[in-house]
Amino acid sequence: MKREEIEAIVKNFLIEEFEVDEKLITHEALLKEDLGIDSLDFIDIVVIVERNLGFKIKPEEMTDVRNFRQFCDYMESKAGNQ
Repeated sequence: MKREEIEAIVKNFLIEEFEVDEKLITHEALLKEDLGIDSLDFIDIVVIVERNLGFKIKPEEMTDVRNFRQFCDYMESKAGNQ
Protein backbone atom coordinates (compact mmCIF):
# COMPACT_ATOMS: atom_id res chain seq x y z
CA MET A 1 0.00 0.00 0.00
CA LYS A 2 1.37 3.41 -0.99
CA ARG A 3 1.94 6.21 1.50
CA GLU A 4 -0.62 8.41 -0.28
CA GLU A 5 -3.29 5.71 0.13
CA ILE A 6 -2.54 5.34 3.83
CA GLU A 7 -2.71 9.09 4.40
CA ALA A 8 -6.01 9.33 2.50
CA ILE A 9 -7.55 6.47 4.50
CA VAL A 10 -6.35 7.87 7.84
CA LYS A 11 -7.49 11.38 6.95
CA ASN A 12 -10.89 10.09 5.84
CA PHE A 13 -11.57 8.14 9.03
CA LEU A 14 -10.46 11.07 11.19
CA ILE A 15 -12.97 13.24 9.35
CA GLU A 16 -15.78 10.68 9.20
CA GLU A 17 -15.45 8.86 12.54
CA PHE A 18 -14.08 11.62 14.77
CA GLU A 19 -15.52 14.68 13.01
CA VAL A 20 -12.12 16.34 12.70
CA ASP A 21 -12.12 19.44 10.51
CA GLU A 22 -10.21 18.56 7.34
CA LYS A 23 -8.36 21.89 7.44
CA LEU A 24 -6.79 20.91 10.77
CA ILE A 25 -5.23 17.72 9.40
CA THR A 26 -1.67 18.60 8.44
CA HIS A 27 1.49 16.52 8.72
CA GLU A 28 2.49 18.37 11.87
CA ALA A 29 -0.98 18.40 13.50
CA LEU A 30 -0.79 16.96 17.00
CA LEU A 31 -3.29 14.15 17.43
CA LYS A 32 -4.39 15.09 20.93
CA GLU A 33 -3.91 18.84 21.08
CA ASP A 34 -4.83 19.85 17.52
CA LEU A 35 -7.18 17.08 16.38
CA GLY A 36 -8.82 16.27 19.73
CA ILE A 37 -8.02 12.54 19.65
CA ASP A 38 -7.98 11.21 23.22
CA SER A 39 -6.97 7.88 24.72
CA LEU A 40 -10.47 6.43 24.34
CA ASP A 41 -10.46 7.39 20.66
CA PHE A 42 -7.32 5.29 20.17
CA ILE A 43 -9.35 2.22 21.08
CA ASP A 44 -11.75 3.05 18.25
CA ILE A 45 -8.80 3.72 15.95
CA VAL A 46 -7.50 0.20 16.55
CA VAL A 47 -10.85 -1.22 15.38
CA ILE A 48 -11.11 1.16 12.42
CA VAL A 49 -7.57 0.42 11.22
CA GLU A 50 -8.15 -3.31 11.43
CA ARG A 51 -11.40 -3.00 9.48
CA ASN A 52 -10.08 -0.60 6.82
CA LEU A 53 -6.43 -1.58 6.44
CA GLY A 54 -6.53 -5.24 7.42
CA PHE A 55 -3.88 -5.27 10.13
CA LYS A 56 -3.83 -4.93 13.89
CA ILE A 57 -2.10 -2.18 15.80
CA LYS A 58 -1.14 -2.19 19.43
CA PRO A 59 -1.83 0.98 21.41
CA GLU A 60 1.37 0.43 23.41
CA GLU A 61 3.35 0.67 20.15
CA MET A 62 1.96 4.12 19.58
CA THR A 63 3.21 5.78 22.77
CA ASP A 64 5.67 7.97 20.83
CA VAL A 65 3.19 8.87 18.09
CA ARG A 66 2.31 12.51 18.57
CA ASN A 67 1.35 13.95 15.17
CA PHE A 68 -0.39 12.98 11.93
CA ARG A 69 2.90 12.31 10.10
CA GLN A 70 4.13 9.94 12.84
CA PHE A 71 0.76 8.19 12.86
CA CYS A 72 0.98 7.64 9.09
CA ASP A 73 4.62 6.53 9.46
CA TYR A 74 3.45 3.92 11.95
CA MET A 75 0.62 2.78 9.66
CA GLU A 76 3.03 2.54 6.73
CA SER A 77 5.46 0.41 8.77
CA LYS A 78 2.65 -1.93 9.80
CA ALA A 79 1.30 -2.17 6.23
CA GLY A 80 4.80 -3.04 5.02
CA ASN A 81 5.04 -5.92 7.50
CA GLN A 82 2.11 -7.81 6.06
